[in-house]
Formats: sequence, C-alpha cells, structure tokens
Amino acid sequence: MTSPDSRPVVQIDIVSDVVCPWCIVGFRQLDQALQQQNVLAQLRWHPFELNPSMGPEGQNLREHIMEKYGSTEEQSQQARDRLTSLGSELGFDFNFTDESRMVNTFAAHQLLDWAETQGRQHPLKLALFKAYFSDQKDVSDVDVLASVVASVGLDEAAARTVLESQAHAASVREKQQFWTSRGISGVPSMVFGGKYLLTGAQGTETYTQVLQRCLAEAA
Repeated sequence: MTSPDSRPVVQIDIVSDVVCPWCIVGFRQLDQALQQQNVLAQLRWHPFELNPSMGPEGQNLREHIMEKYGSTEEQSQQARDRLTSLGSELGFDFNFTDESRMVNTFAAHQLLDWAETQGRQHPLKLALFKAYFSDQKDVSDVDVLASVVASVGLDEAAARTVLESQAHAASVREKQQFWTSRGISGVPSMVFGGKYLLTGAQGTETYTQVLQRCLAEAA
C-alpha cells in the first residue's frame, strides 16, 4: 500500500439505526459509489431509534411491521423478498425468519458512541448490522452485544461497564436530539460534506452524483 493515501476524502454523516434494513442497503450502495469514484469517506454514524419505546422483550418483527405500518402479511413478505434480493446484489445477507424480532437499540447506540472514542465505531456498526440481519441475534441482549464488541477488537469487559454505568446514555440522547431537531425523522439520512442531505436508500447512481458534486466544489 502507498502512504499517505492520495484519494480525495468526502465527509459523510449517516443517521441510522442498527435494526433498519434500508440503512445497511443504503450504506452498501454508498460504498459501491465510493469505490467506483475512487473516493474515501470520513464517515460518522449518528444514533436514531426507530422504536425508542420498544420494551426489553421485543416484538415479533412481522407483527411489528404490520402493526406499525398497517401492511398485510403478503406485503410484509414482499418487502422481505425485495430486501433479501437487494442485499444479495450488494453482498449482504438478510436472513429473515418467522421468529425474527424487533428489539430496542438504545444499548447498541451507547456502545457505538463509546466505540467512536476507541476508533472502532464503523466496524462495530457493520458488525451489528450483520449480527441482527444475517445472524438473527438479539442486539438488545448484553451478552450478544459484548460478543459483537469483542469480534471487532474492542474490550468486552469495558463494553459491559459502559452499559452498566450508562456513561454514554446522555451523549446518545443529546445526539439524537441534535438530529431530530434538524428535521431528521427517518433513516438512513446521509449528509454529504456538511450540506447535502439524502434520505432513504437512494441507490449507487444517486450517491455517485452527490459525491461528484462534493468533489467538484472542493476542487
């Protein structure tokens, strides 16, 4: 590898939840655009809870989606099939089952906030997506979270202390408030170069266009 890397860098802030399937789809599309344009991202993930009032017991995912969005069982299955197909195209496995559950993600966001201070936020975020969607793990469970933390080279005991002490709870709440106060009500929401906002998974071509705009303005 050559050092330092001479590729251009674009700052990208992504407001996201680890149980949002379109967040990992959107990131994978963004990653394709970055690779195609030979651009590096200064990437920061920011917390958003799709279901902040979700109890510790969680809820069957299909029931939750039907209840929250008023969709039928057939529509729910169609959405799963579409996501599974999209994920396959992007190299990500969605392994939905009848037992898939929606869970509370506040603990996961606290660990992501902590991981940022350790320089490991991005790998932890991707590992949490995989744990939830590919491996069907309960990412509200402390033991599961500790295992995922360890898998990206972070200290498991330190992570448990973070959760027990709630040391990053206030920071997460503050960051959530920052983004919602600026009109963010759905995820993924990506801000490019501090000025261009794209919501939802917009596709590789759209991300390519906004990257090109950022690079042109920086030239």
